[in-house]
Amino acid sequence: MGMQGALHILYPPQCISCTAPVQSDFGLCAECWRETPFVSGLVCDRCGVPLPGQDSAERVLCDDCMTIARPWDRGRAALMYRDNGRRLVLALKHGDRMDLARPASTWMLKAAQPILQPDMLAVPVPLHWMRLFRRRFNQAALLSRAIAKSAGLDHCPDALARKRSTGSQEGKTRDARFANLVGAFAVPKAREKRVAGRDILLVDDVMTSGATFAAATEALLAAGARSVTVLCLARVAKDG
Repeated sequence: MGMQGALHILYPPQCISCTAPVQSDFGLCAECWRETPFVSGLVCDRCGVPLPGQDSAERVLCDDCMTIARPWDRGRAALMYRDNGRRLVLALKHGDRMDLARPASTWMLKAAQPILQPDMLAVPVPLHWMRLFRRRFNQAALLSRAIAKSAGLDHCPDALARKRSTGSQEGKTRDARFANLVGAFAVPKAREKRVAGRDILLVDDVMTSGATFAAATEALLAAGARSVTVLCLARVAKDG
């Protein structure tokens, strides 16, 4: 019996959401799987939100992405931010569940397959240093690191800096969210060479209005990035 088998006898694999027994590490039990709203089928090519209709090779945009300026090229999400999708995001963000980055990054990579390019530079959306000090880790950086490792991409965790604290976006209207994020990010001088001319995979845990992704994308493009593609763990639906 190998070390892994012995460990499984001592510590049987548990569901990452409810701790029920499961077959393999980093898995969901059948009940939690049913409650986890994985994104599938036809999606908006720019923000990843599910759309009615049959999945096809054609690029389709949602109403928001046809009317709101999106400075990035393409985007995907692994989950919808509701039910167990919301619980998993909050556990990763606030519950010290850093182990969730591994399965979450696997789901994100699966969702991102149609938009990945081989020489992308993975970059996380940064936290302001005060929030990072309180939380001790940046969940977006955990996800981008795991994604870069699995996909064989370069990773630059400090390619973006948050120039000022923007507070919580909770409860703000869409316009207020965008206004609050204008000029919030910059590429530090020391990282401009790594960003210039690169296709960027910009990673965050949640996308709501797209204001954070937009502001971060603007900063990357201003520093000479060739293109920006966005990837999040969970997408908040318009009615969510």
